[in-house]
Amino acid sequence: MEQTYVMLKPDAVNRGLAGEIISRIEKKGFAISAMTMLVMTEEKAKAHYYEHVEKPFFPELLEYITSGPVIGMVVSGPNVIRAMRKMLGATDPFEADPGSIRGDYGFSKTMNLVHASDSPESAAREIALYFTSEQICG
Repeated sequence: MEQTYVMLKPDAVNRGLAGEIISRIEKKGFAISAMTMLVMTEEKAKAHYYEHVEKPFFPELLEYITSGPVIGMVVSGPNVIRAMRKMLGATDPFEADPGSIRGDYGFSKTMNLVHASDSPESAAREIALYFTSEQICG
């Protein structure tokens, strides 16, 4: 069973889309093995997005991701990393396929609703940033 980290970003939470997005994940057949809601600190954001810290867009990303609550989840299931990335759609919602989460609900490349790990290594690192093994069910 594969696990991935999924984060509903401030725009998803503030727009009341959390239930819809979580429902899509569950309807796909994946399990929510852990969940938390938090307001991301600057330190946590820099650890999460460490590969982007020196990029020109990072200040805007940092301001956005720390602007309100996020919901972090461990999602489990077969091929869940690849499947979640497909369910999310392209980062730019205007390039995301209709039927994808970003294609259906997104309207900004910066405020793009949701994050999902892009590899098993990223998933393991990101899950460990937010959860202990005791907090993960299943």
